[in-house]
Amino acid sequence: MNAPASPGPALTLLSVVIPARDEEGCIASTVEHLHLELRLNRVPHEIIVVDDGSSDRTAAIVEGLGASIPEARLVRNGPDHGFGRAISYGLRNMRGDAVVVMMADESDDCRDVVRYWNTLNEGWDAVFGSRFTRGGGVIDYPWFKLRINRMANFFIRILFRTSLNDTTNAFKAYRATVIRGCEPMLSAHFNLTVEIPLKTIIRGYSWTTLPITWRNRRTGVAKLKIQEMGSRYLFICLYLWLEKYLSRGDYRRKA
Repeated sequence: MNAPASPGPALTLLSVVIPARDEEGCIASTVEHLHLELRLNRVPHEIIVVDDGSSDRTAAIVEGLGASIPEARLVRNGPDHGFGRAISYGLRNMRGDAVVVMMADESDDCRDVVRYWNTLNEGWDAVFGSRFTRGGGVIDYPWFKLRINRMANFFIRILFRTSLNDTTNAFKAYRATVIRGCEPMLSAHFNLTVEIPLKTIIRGYSWTTLPITWRNRRTGVAKLKIQEMGSRYLFICLYLWLEKYLSRGDYRRKA
């Protein structure tokens, strides 16, 4: 990891981007618990729920929360849908100078969002959570997906010579300057979870890791389809490998 070159400007607002598609069973509790945790820890924040073409009451529920949680707002991604497109749309609509990407299904721990915020304020450009380091953990992770996850992350570590062992996890934090430095985003689907952190590393931004916890969703249906995503993950990894080794630093962060 690269240490922060300087403390960096003080952060004033945290944006939390939550892509959601057909999450009526959990989106209210996700937003409510997150808002409560951030408010209790005095973290200035906004919560952006990106509706990605839901066919259920997800959008209506989020709009209804606005009366009691003015920090929460709904934006609609379209007409082309996709997990990556939804996150990209949320990032383009955020007002904060820092952002956390978080899942809608309460698999991510709200307390870790506060830890991300505090760590960014130490001067880091990005903070990557790892479920597979000392202090981290997973609960009810389907064994087949776990094996695929560990194989994919091992492949990425070898390909990019990085110590990060949980690149594929979406739950990460960035300063807004990093997001702008990673544009344009190419990934339309779950491969965006790999694109942003790898671009952050390749382009010379400072980053650190924190142990985080994850638990499998208790409501709804998982949206990640491994059979559909393999070639997309491989595409973005090879694209960024070419940038790392052949671009001669053209896209690296300028001092």
